[in-house]
Amino acid sequence: MNTLHPFLLSCLTVLVTIASAVAQSPQANRPNVMVFLVDDMGVMDTSVPFLTDAEGNPKRFPLNDYYRTPAMQRLADQGIRFNQFCAMSVCSPTRNSIMTGQNAARHRATNWINPEKDNAGPHGAPDWNWEGLKKGDVTLPSVLSDCGYRTIHVGKAHFGPEDHEGAEPLNLGFDVNVAGAAFGAPGSYYGEKNYGHGTKRSHHAVPHLEKYHGSDTFLSEALTIEAKKQVTATVKSGEPFYLYFAHYAVHAPFDSDPRFADHYKDSGKPKNAQAFATLIEGMDKSLGDMLDHLEELGVAENTLVLFLGDNGSDAPLGHQHQVACAAPLRGKKGAHYEGGMRVPFIAAWAKPNADSALQSKLPIPAGAIQSQIAAVQDLFPTITKLTGCDVPSDHVVDGAPLQTLITGKSDSDRPQTFLMHYPHGPHRSNYFTTWRDGDWKVIYHTLPEEKTTGGFIQFDGGHYELFNLKDDPFESNNLADSHPQVLRRMMTGLIAELEKHNAVYPIDDAGNELRPKLP
Repeated sequence: MNTLHPFLLSCLTVLVTIASAVAQSPQANRPNVMVFLVDDMGVMDTSVPFLTDAEGNPKRFPLNDYYRTPAMQRLADQGIRFNQFCAMSVCSPTRNSIMTGQNAARHRATNWINPEKDNAGPHGAPDWNWEGLKKGDVTLPSVLSDCGYRTIHVGKAHFGPEDHEGAEPLNLGFDVNVAGAAFGAPGSYYGEKNYGHGTKRSHHAVPHLEKYHGSDTFLSEALTIEAKKQVTATVKSGEPFYLYFAHYAVHAPFDSDPRFADHYKDSGKPKNAQAFATLIEGMDKSLGDMLDHLEELGVAENTLVLFLGDNGSDAPLGHQHQVACAAPLRGKKGAHYEGGMRVPFIAAWAKPNADSALQSKLPIPAGAIQSQIAAVQDLFPTITKLTGCDVPSDHVVDGAPLQTLITGKSDSDRPQTFLMHYPHGPHRSNYFTTWRDGDWKVIYHTLPEEKTTGGFIQFDGGHYELFNLKDDPFESNNLADSHPQVLRRMMTGLIAELEKHNAVYPIDDAGNELRPKLP
């Protein structure tokens, strides 16, 4: 007769005990939340099609057939995905927007935060917020912690520079920090290389994972194991949890995950693009493992999962301003085009149950697609509303709750707008602001002929680019000259939004502000 190994029997007993405790816990009617954030993952870095045809049906493109993300497909099948979800085009601005509910133009951490020195840039806004978040700032985890939630940070932080308060997530409202530090790129994904400790990239060595040093445990897997441990302990305590699981993947260095390398070896893609794809698949395995673990613990029906990327794709597939890395979208991470700021977003209960009293308060349609514009600053008000946690009245929140959109409905009261302000350079795009209002998008280049990284001129046609994304979703036809009235209206809106958010601006050689100008 088959019998369970004693260790497996012990594990099963623990899980059954936890599940029983959960069912009887007074916290059972409070939703858990897992924000699953993927670094440098754009909307096309997945086998799940997010873009749609003219009838609103999902439309596959070649990149969807290159990547393998079955767990994302599982989540999308049981929930709703957004095809116009926007992020800032680099990481720290997005991360601090999730934390505060504010657009980056307001919190002023408008560039990725160099851990060691102020990287405003030669003409960069001198008053930008290089120090990032600080102890005492109103943050999503601090609000939730004050409201009785166990707040768990696993993975990449990058909220502030070294030797500043924002470098440590424990200063920002998290009760637990695993692997979070001041930097954004890991020293290494390989346990054999101690995740960067003792290597030439030791300044980016991932902390808190010493038990995996010298092993063959890939970084994405180590973080998943640790996240599962933290969730298990929290569920056992009876507390509701907020898990901010922010993978270092798929940020460079493009270390190939050996578990998935064979899937791409015959793809014809360059080696670094194959490695990027393995990072995507390893992240996806982590998502599936977390969904399985929540179900094993008996909390999946009470756990809302919000999956997203932090900026556009960094896939190493071509020119930063062309249709390549995020094809058919134009551009990539750091760029002013849609490939730089369009990211995947999926909202779903970890285990849908139509009979759940908790889920009845936020019924999420299965396999649905939402086409209204939303953005990263919307997570803060969405989660605080869902959990019933109060936000200090003097804290400005730019985002709006996503509850109506997540239930598959349209929201006519919601502005269809998005502001992305980057008063810095050199990067893949320099000193720019973009403003979306409905189908229209305007891009203002403060210093259009300043060379970007790679020595490119980002735009040689003056200050303005104008696109109608309904007619031209891939930004191939600049309408700035042919539609002067629309351009003026859009620039008026862009300028007003920057002023409303108390934005800071690039400067000229004499230190004078360079504010956007009407055409």
